[in-house]
Amino acid sequence: MSSASLQAATEVPAMPRKSWRQHYPAVARFMRSTVSIVALVLLLLIILATTFGPLIWTKSPIEGDLSLLGDPQPPSWAHPAGVDNGGRDMLARLLLGARISLAVGFVSMMINMVIGVGIGTIAGWVGGWVDVILMRIVDALYSIPLLLVVIILQLFLKPVLESVLPADMPMILTPELISIYIALGLTNWLTMARLARSEVINQSQRDYVSACHALGIGQVRILLRHVLPNCAPPLLVAATLAIPEAIFIEAFLAFIGLGVSHPVASWGSLANAAARLLSSDPYLLLFPALAISITMLSFNLFGDGLRDALDPSGRR
Repeated sequence: MSSASLQAATEVPAMPRKSWRQHYPAVARFMRSTVSIVALVLLLLIILATTFGPLIWTKSPIEGDLSLLGDPQPPSWAHPAGVDNGGRDMLARLLLGARISLAVGFVSMMINMVIGVGIGTIAGWVGGWVDVILMRIVDALYSIPLLLVVIILQLFLKPVLESVLPADMPMILTPELISIYIALGLTNWLTMARLARSEVINQSQRDYVSACHALGIGQVRILLRHVLPNCAPPLLVAATLAIPEAIFIEAFLAFIGLGVSHPVASWGSLANAAARLLSSDPYLLLFPALAISITMLSFNLFGDGLRDALDPSGRR
């Protein structure tokens, strides 16, 4: 056999290079859903507008034009979303309301994740009487109306925080908003706790956990390094869907007068103020209602697409 033939016979064939779709199958599945991509683009636009909008649209959302006081104005080139009866530009107030509403959604979701995942993980991993006690507490809390608890907690926490916190706090860290963060975070974790418990129990029965036990790996390391990362996809989807729920609850509280106080505004308080002028100036209600609806719809559609991408076996 010649040296060329021998070299050709001993060469290892090159492995074909994987495409990004093979490296990231979840991203590829997500990108196949047009609805999910549109929802993601809308969310990114809302977040960008919330972050950089006040830097571009510099009209004050707090101080109104005294010449327009008491006389709402319809949308125009100077005021694309109109002017309210306080002479304030509605577009500036919508951007301010977006910051507050999104802050409520994200902060309450993080509190929800910490409490719910923590309690659900302990219940599912430890099991036994610990699981029974924690789940009975969750069942008992489920029997109490959520909104009633949120309202009571907010009314209790607000005066306490006002007496403790300084008066010059940033706008998204006022006592009213912090009380809403805490109230929603302390009441919205029950579903997350049940989901975390079921996922931890499911993962703890897998073969890789038995192999870790056989190798003598500690319980805490198995839980943190192996079990919880495998529980992350459904928990991430649940966290995404918890944000619009918190935004809706905050909007409802603001609509009934329990949200942020004047002149600070959230989308709910803007809708509350506009509802009184619905017969004469309906456009004042149109824009905050659209903002709430589009944001909630986008988060829900994005969460559905994320669920299908991370757990393709669960799709119909």
